[in-house]
Amino acid sequence: MSEFHTMLSEFFCLKEQSTKSKIEEDIWKKYGVHGYVMLMDMSEFSLVTQRYGIVYYLSMIEKMKAVVRPIIESNSGSLVKYVADNVYARFDNASDAIDAAVEINETLDAINKSTPAEWDICVATGIDYGRFLKTEDGDIFGDAVNCASKFGEDIAQRNEIIISKRAFEHIDNPGKYQAKFVRFKVSGISLEAYTIKPLLVNIC
Repeated sequence: MSEFHTMLSEFFCLKEQSTKSKIEEDIWKKYGVHGYVMLMDMSEFSLVTQRYGIVYYLSMIEKMKAVVRPIIESNSGSLVKYVADNVYARFDNASDAIDAAVEINETLDAINKSTPAEWDICVATGIDYGRFLKTEDGDIFGDAVNCASKFGEDIAQRNEIIISKRAFEHIDNPGKYQAKFVRFKVSGISLEAYTIKPLLVNIC
């Protein structure tokens, strides 16, 4: 068991609040980092799986993985993990996260033009900024992860990039992007963000 999970187990078992608070503080001191989290979700899982089967869709996921990893890394990002058809990545710079998302959309669009329509791969992307926990094995947990997931999985449409207001405000040159301010209300929580449209001629 890793030290991170050992500390969590100890935290769970303790009853003394002051001791629990000390462990929580130690966890954040040891594993807390600031940065940008990107979550990408492949579109239309249920529709494609129902129509063509799970093996068909899994093969599309493998193709998507082969595309996104080198683009994330070439834009100074780190791939965190794949969960089903979701991609988690982290970045130290907001522009790098956006540029990676745009390049991924453009690359998938080019691939889609050379394949039948039923093989089109499209993603929805959410990006947030904040403090989160990064474990020894590189996994990440925290509000920024949850918010990026909410944008990417539940709100963004295919080929759409949604970045939280707090992440967008850290961009050095926001004028280089076509951004539109938006508000969402999810589960009674108001979220402020910007949508950034990738410059695609044909979108699937």
